[in-house]
Amino acid sequence: MVTAIILFDIKRGCVDRVGEWLAGLPGITEVYSVGGRIDLVAIARLKDNEALSELVNQTLAKNDEIERTESLMAFKLFSQHDLEAMFSIGF
Repeated sequence: MVTAIILFDIKRGCVDRVGEWLAGLPGITEVYSVGGRIDLVAIARLKDNEALSELVNQTLAKNDEIERTESLMAFKLFSQHDLEAMFSIGF
């Protein structure tokens, strides 16, 4: 299993649409809109590097609303917090 954190710069006005599209892709397990210099962060969990390469270089590259990506390879997991609970506001 390969885990990657993918950072996205998205065309203005397209963040929600791209975020929803990303969330529906096989291998993408989470997508977050974030503040700062980037627009979206996606967590990808795929079977191997070849599958990650296909996702980034073929699938993502075809979306004209994505201006730039940066892929970060995860080496080691230190915490297994429940991300959904961590971002919940208690409703």
